[in-house]
This record gives sequence, structure tokens and C-alpha cells, in this order.
Amino acid sequence: MHKDSGKNLLIVLSAVFVILFVYIFADRDREEIRSVEQNIISPDLSGNIDLNKKVGSWHGSRIDLPPNVFNVDDNKVLSVVPREERWVEVDLSEQKLTAWENGEVFLESLVSTGLPWWPTPQGEFVIWLKVRATLMEGGEGRYYYNLPNVPYVMFIENAEIPRSRGYGLHGTYWHNDFGTVHSHGCVNLPTEVAKELYYWTYPMLSNDHRTVYSSNDNPGTKIVIHE
Repeated sequence: MHKDSGKNLLIVLSAVFVILFVYIFADRDREEIRSVEQNIISPDLSGNIDLNKKVGSWHGSRIDLPPNVFNVDDNKVLSVVPREERWVEVDLSEQKLTAWENGEVFLESLVSTGLPWWPTPQGEFVIWLKVRATLMEGGEGRYYYNLPNVPYVMFIENAEIPRSRGYGLHGTYWHNDFGTVHSHGCVNLPTEVAKELYYWTYPMLSNDHRTVYSSNDNPGTKIVIHE
């Protein structure tokens, strides 16, 4: 009888230990995930390409930057179309972007939006800043990332999602899994698609094409993100 009681006590203690172990480590993972929900905007928003930064890292993997990240773009002229006639739709359920102009499709592309624990926010946004290239860095532990020269970045905001959150649409060189969720909340685009949108969307760019903020005289394009 005493032997059975001892066995039962040992089983109970073992179960308690396992539950505590799982809870502690699961909670630590939750904290680690929460710590990278806030994207970090680089203080350098000059839009300049850093030719010395050719290697990045993503979740523990080394990423060699491809040559097209460093391309010098030809001068592009935004065709004369009222800003209201251009807008961008991102369908999260389809993982697809559609750019509309005068009620017709300008371009379509598969995208990669936020993973379930880093969801891409839904709603109507506007582009408040465009930069030709910038550093994106954040996360902790195995979720750490350091991505120099992220190309053709279009940062977005609305009344609920402030600029400081760092959400945007941009080119992507660290994966090609478009059509599936992959990001920390931004809308990842194939680099050539991001380039097209960068020159097509408002605010209009100056001659150097490196960076431009929206303003009352040069407002940003509407971005609608939905399921």
C-alpha cells in the first residue's frame, strides 16, 4: 500500500514538474515573440544604399545580398494621374497585392505578409514615407534579424497604427516564399514588384529618388489591407 502511494506521489510530482517546465519555456517564447512585434525604424532614412553592407541575417541564417539590391535606377517619371485614381489592395487570405489605376489593374503579385504571431494590420492606410533603401533590424534570440539595404520601402500609417510601428511594403531578398505568410508584419514583395510600386505610388519622388515624405502638397497613396 505504501509502495503504491509512493509511486502515485512520484507520478504526481513528475507531472507537476513537466507542466511547470512547459509553462516556463512556453511563456519565455511568448515573451520573446512579443518583444519583436514592434518593428524598429532605422534612424538613417536617407535612402542611400550602403555598398559596404552585403551580408545580412534572418532568424539565424546568413543572407548574402543579391546584386539587384545595389542597382542604380534610371530616371523614372510618374505619369500624370490624379492620386485618388491610384490605390493598392493587399488581400491577406490570398496573399496577393493588386495595384489599381482608374479602376483597372496596374499590376498583381503574390506577397508574404505577417506570420500568425506577427500579423499584418488590417485597415486603410496611406504611405507616409518612401526610401530607396534602409536597414531593418529587430527581434531577439532566434528571432533576431539584421537586413541592410532593404530595397524600395513604402512605410504606411493610419490613426490606429502610428509611424513608430514601422509597418510598410518593401522589396525582399532573404526569401522567395511569396504566396505564404513569412514576415514580422510588413508586406514582403518581390524586389522588382516593389521597385515598380515605389515609382508608381505617391508621394512623388524628387530627382534623386532616394527618399520622400508625404505632405499636404504631396500626399501618399492609399493602401487597403484586408482578409
